[in-house]
Amino acid sequence: MDSQQQEVLDIFIRTKALLHGHFVLRSGLHSGHYFQCARVCERMDAVTRLAELLLGKLKGHKYTTVLAPAMGGLVIGQEVARQAGARFLFAEKVNDVLAIRRGFKFEPGEKVLVVEDVVTRGGRVVECLNLLREAGATPVAVAMLVDRSSGTIRFDVPAVSLLELSFPTFEANKLPPELAKLPVEKPGS
Repeated sequence: MDSQQQEVLDIFIRTKALLHGHFVLRSGLHSGHYFQCARVCERMDAVTRLAELLLGKLKGHKYTTVLAPAMGGLVIGQEVARQAGARFLFAEKVNDVLAIRRGFKFEPGEKVLVVEDVVTRGGRVVECLNLLREAGATPVAVAMLVDRSSGTIRFDVPAVSLLELSFPTFEANKLPPELAKLPVEKPGS
């Protein structure tokens, strides 16, 4: 782990955002580790620093707008947009599917960065990319705080993350005994 990844991990530990137990992820998979990014977002100094680090990895990507999926990407997406001097929009769930609401519109060809907090399988990011294309905008990249796939998740645009970790995940019917004996939590995403 390089010094930047260690700094990011330290931020998650310091803010008590890296949880240990038995969790059901938004993907439906079970894990003994959970990134509760809402805990990081309680600390604006942490959010500011994480956005600075993300922007450092985004040099060379040109965009005028940031789109984040609600709820997870809202705070970090807004801070990335603020520091970059970009417009900020969010997609929100309607019947468990992301939608662009509240009168948000994209110009044809508008260059958009998608920002998310934690990605395991990338479902919400793919939904955002599809929404942008349907609206006539051009997604240019994806930026995430944590890539739980340890770099194996792929999108059809460039992607950067601050931390790549691959904590084991399990299907509900294939839990290891030590995880199965713990009470299940679904902290929310």
